[in-house]
Amino acid sequence: MTFLWEQGVPVIKLDMIATLALAILLLLFGRVLVNRISILGRFCIPAPVAGGLLFSILMLVLQQSGLLLVKMDTLLQVPFSLAFFTTIGLIASLRLVKQGGKLLIVYWFFCALLSLMQNVIGTSLAQVLGIDPLLGVLMGAVSMEGGHGAAGAFGPEVEAMGVYGATAVAMAAATFGLVSGGLIGGPIAKYLLNKHNLHSSELEAVTVEGAPNSVLETKEEATTEESEYVTNEVSAHSFLLHSGVIAICMSVGLWMASWLKGTLGIALPSYVGAMFFAVILRNLNDQLKVVKLHTPTINLIGDVCLGVFLSMALMTLKLWELVDLAIPMLVVLGAQVLFMILYCLYLVFPMLGRSYDAVIMCAGMAGHGLGATPNAMANMKAVTEKFGPSTKAFLIVPLCGAFLIDLFALPCIVWFINYFAH
Repeated sequence: MTFLWEQGVPVIKLDMIATLALAILLLLFGRVLVNRISILGRFCIPAPVAGGLLFSILMLVLQQSGLLLVKMDTLLQVPFSLAFFTTIGLIASLRLVKQGGKLLIVYWFFCALLSLMQNVIGTSLAQVLGIDPLLGVLMGAVSMEGGHGAAGAFGPEVEAMGVYGATAVAMAAATFGLVSGGLIGGPIAKYLLNKHNLHSSELEAVTVEGAPNSVLETKEEATTEESEYVTNEVSAHSFLLHSGVIAICMSVGLWMASWLKGTLGIALPSYVGAMFFAVILRNLNDQLKVVKLHTPTINLIGDVCLGVFLSMALMTLKLWELVDLAIPMLVVLGAQVLFMILYCLYLVFPMLGRSYDAVIMCAGMAGHGLGATPNAMANMKAVTEKFGPSTKAFLIVPLCGAFLIDLFALPCIVWFINYFAH
């Protein structure tokens, strides 16, 4: 950690260890906020969103007033992200989701339709408001479903077409979407659960000694021969063993992504490669029983990695990029958020079967449909921690949100850009 002055403004530079320490502190602080502030807990706001976003707002005030600038090294974001998605793959036993095939196709279809509608909304409102429709594309599927990755890729391309400030608009819109996606998923799920009185079909309620009746424990449907450890206790040996398995999956996943890009020209996000390999490894292991995988240990590692990654991502948001947004841009982005809410409530939820799994998938779609897949996972995690598990949702949402959606969204984005090109 170093202190210096840049153009008369005091600057604090945090190395990757200090940045990690700050992310963990904000994550813990976010949990305190969610536990202490009833409205946050009531609407299932993820702890990383509460802590990280509050810090971003503080940084906005300090930066705009010229009092202080904090620069952070986010190098550790990638490994935490990879580790989290690997844990998702390791709990994706096809034995438990064998009836999820139809839901996967339906959810994928609505992800594809969403990317189309986001571009239609963005370009239509851009024309009505008198701004370049290419900016509407950037405020559509590029920054909403695509997130900061797609915004960083397509923004410079549109700017090269003569649209000044396109990259800044795309990144600011992605920031808006990231924050919005983390805020609306929980309330959407809470509304649907209350209205339709839904409960997890995988949940076996038990009263934990010394705890309120609302404390619930989960029990997998498995035979005695196939069951995992009976105890939920996580030992040092179990933690080390599963950390090793996760590290292997991460390494192989990175290699797979690099090989596909270099050999076949297929750009596969690295975390998707790790998750896919983990799925393969999990289901091979279910048959061969080489390693006894312990779901509570995997969930513990996944929870920590997701919390730290998302806290780090949110605390480094440059919210001052939103301060200078023109009113037309705010109108377009507000319309995208409103559409997402209505889309989930009145189209996606009914078509997914009006079930508990459908509720969790709606929370996930709100997360990755406006922000990024980690948002979706955080939204779903916040809800399932309170109301019970949904194995189908935790397999289907990341598969579609992180990879399958790109099979439609990217060609859709390219078509809209070419159609409206000057």
